[in-house]
Amino acid sequence: MNIALESPEMLLLTIPVLIAGFYLLRKTKTKLVEWRMLVALLLVLALASPYTTVTRTINEEDPSLVLVQDQTASMGIFPEETGTDLYEALTANTPTTLVQLTGEKTSIGDAVTQYSGLGNQIVLVTDGNNNAGKDLTKALEFARDTSTPVYLVQPELETNDLSVEVLGDKTVVVDNQNEFEIVVRQASEQSVSYFLEIFVDGQLSQSRQFTQDARNNTIPINQNFTTLGAHNISVKITPSGEDLNEINNEFYKSLYVIPKPKLTLVTGETGSPLAKVLSNLYKVSVVNGYPGAGNITDSKVLVLDNQFINTLSEAEIREIKSYVSNGGGLIVIGGDRAYNYGSYLNSSLEEVLPVISKPSEFRGGRNLVLILDVSPSTVAHGTQADILSNAIRILENDNLKDANVGIIAFGNAAYDVSGGFVFMGLPHNLSLLKEKVSQLTPTNQTETSLDQGLGITKQMFEGEDGELDAIIISDGGIEDSYDQSVQTARELRDMGVNLYFIHIRSSAPSQTDKTRNFYAEKLMQDLGLEGNYQHINMGERANIIFEETVESPDEEEEEIEDLGSYLLLEYSPDHFITKSVNLTSTTITGYNQVTPKAGAERLVITVTGQPVLTTWRFGLGRVAAFTTDNGEGGGTQWSSVLYNGSNSRLISGMTNWAIGNPQAEEGAVVEAPDTWLGTPSDLTLVMYDEGIPQLKLNGARLDLALTGRNTYETSINPKNIGINDISGYPLAVNYPLEYLEVGLNKDIESLIVATGGKIYTEKEARALLLKDARQNSERESNEPVSLKMYLLLAALVLYLGEVLVRRLREMKRLKQSQGETGAGEVAT
Repeated sequence: MNIALESPEMLLLTIPVLIAGFYLLRKTKTKLVEWRMLVALLLVLALASPYTTVTRTINEEDPSLVLVQDQTASMGIFPEETGTDLYEALTANTPTTLVQLTGEKTSIGDAVTQYSGLGNQIVLVTDGNNNAGKDLTKALEFARDTSTPVYLVQPELETNDLSVEVLGDKTVVVDNQNEFEIVVRQASEQSVSYFLEIFVDGQLSQSRQFTQDARNNTIPINQNFTTLGAHNISVKITPSGEDLNEINNEFYKSLYVIPKPKLTLVTGETGSPLAKVLSNLYKVSVVNGYPGAGNITDSKVLVLDNQFINTLSEAEIREIKSYVSNGGGLIVIGGDRAYNYGSYLNSSLEEVLPVISKPSEFRGGRNLVLILDVSPSTVAHGTQADILSNAIRILENDNLKDANVGIIAFGNAAYDVSGGFVFMGLPHNLSLLKEKVSQLTPTNQTETSLDQGLGITKQMFEGEDGELDAIIISDGGIEDSYDQSVQTARELRDMGVNLYFIHIRSSAPSQTDKTRNFYAEKLMQDLGLEGNYQHINMGERANIIFEETVESPDEEEEEIEDLGSYLLLEYSPDHFITKSVNLTSTTITGYNQVTPKAGAERLVITVTGQPVLTTWRFGLGRVAAFTTDNGEGGGTQWSSVLYNGSNSRLISGMTNWAIGNPQAEEGAVVEAPDTWLGTPSDLTLVMYDEGIPQLKLNGARLDLALTGRNTYETSINPKNIGINDISGYPLAVNYPLEYLEVGLNKDIESLIVATGGKIYTEKEARALLLKDARQNSERESNEPVSLKMYLLLAALVLYLGEVLVRRLREMKRLKQSQGETGAGEVAT
């Protein structure tokens, strides 16, 4: 029993009590003082308010539910009564609040956030497509953190619906092949056919019949514009089968064509693949050596290609710093004369760069196996959702971004869920593992064979280097396999594996032995790993801290010609530069040794974790460190593959990012993103020349507010679908956003499971949801129990006992004295 004090400062009163007591003992030397001291000490302890905590199981027979019924426009493809029958069934058996969402905007995230953390459990009857208010992902994470189970009831599709959208930049460069993507979505996964028409500036450009089996179909198109100013692309699909809404079958995209941005390329190899790619896309000034003071200010980007540091004077580096700080872009290309080979380390130029020119310490080297309990006891005692959600939370740990992770599940037998180790540096892999975890179901036999799970883990770790970690997540019901598990766990420990056990305590009887000792805790004690044992209650989340692993590279730098071949990975595939790039199976044969600075962002790395493309902001400008060569490299040709075909998108994406705003800083520059009907677009006007700002939307004057130096802003909300005119600048307005995403959103399923909830069809929900909600309402609560009353009773008993004993002694003495007096009188 652990005992704590609410007011420990009251213990200071024991000092005067003891002083007074010892003083009186010296004076009177009577037992009375000792009794009174003990009573006083008990009273002081009572004033300190001691208490202990007891674990009580709370079980709500009638849990409080909030049913959020999505009745917005996109739900028309499902039966109208979706959720109504479920609500009637639930409210007849437990307190249930009904929240209905209607109209042409879906704000599920707001509803989840509003009702989380209030002792409720939330039931969502929706397609899961959130397009207004709080982000649904963040809302479900909030529900998870506040221990609010969220259940998802997926309605049955009644009819199909198709939507179309065009993706791509709005501001494009004249005479360039601009890439766009047409995305056609369908609500079902059936085979559908449709006729696609593409119009450029209102004229039919191409058309074709398509058949689509998947939910989404992406169709790439290229379009070249030879004149400046406003242009547009529109697409239309005509489905041949069932299609509920026609409004989302046509899409408009406005384009504003600008002159080619100016770049300055400093290179000694004017015919390199890099120079050719840039010259095709931009207006490039190619110079052999720094162009001199003041000659870079008109350029959007300065590109330094494989330059020794001594080719730049300190005055020129100061000019580069000023240029970048004021909004210019800088790209530094590697090679045999740059970075670690070009004496950049500790130079003035390096202050601008997002990397340090020394070998990068390899962050990674961790191999982690999650060993998950899927035995029937996890369902019977309500810990299954906790086991899976704890596993998903571990997978989301930022310090696992460079790790290799494997997942093993065990019940009556163990099996490899992940298919070996999976590299976590790719978001796709993370999503895949989370999906696999969320779909785990218990075995139908009663055994819990942890030893088999540990055995497969041992096989996975054999031959692996770096840090080896294994985490068992279980309800601890490992009685039957305990002895074999200890033996295999010892073998793992002796291999250098860091073994952890997350024990989710429940009412499962097989988690303790006859003396009420937990098998999970005993296992870790037998291994000498008591510090790696964590017990948590149902609904709680474990806290495993992963330190960054560091493996230093060899002291000697490898020679350029011996660097070998290195597979590239998109470390941040959602970044502006990499989102349209696919580097699958792309390799380079060399790179410069650099280390990213704090605050820099790695976008492309080698499979060994070495940075190849790293970016950051410097002042108002953008800097990219491209630490492989220009494709020619004086004969080294480390990365010629990156300048060919679709891989060259990495070069154009990097350059466009460094450019930032490609429009020339002259005259009046307008920016306003295309929008959806009912969704305002924020317009910005920058006046580079003197004059009175005036803009008209379809002939009606706009009210502009001055928000910065020569910068004006306003919000516009056109009422007509199609291309709108803002004083010569185009703005496309499309169908309401509600009609874009059609069908069930599968991406939120793992987030639902992470909250402790489940996913049902409407029929399954009627049969199982209330049972699961009651099970989720069963939780263990640590409640404080005051010990003050016991101390006061003890003090009272001691005091009354002392008084009683003293009175009995006095009565005895009185009787004795009376007896002696009577005897004296008789003698007389």
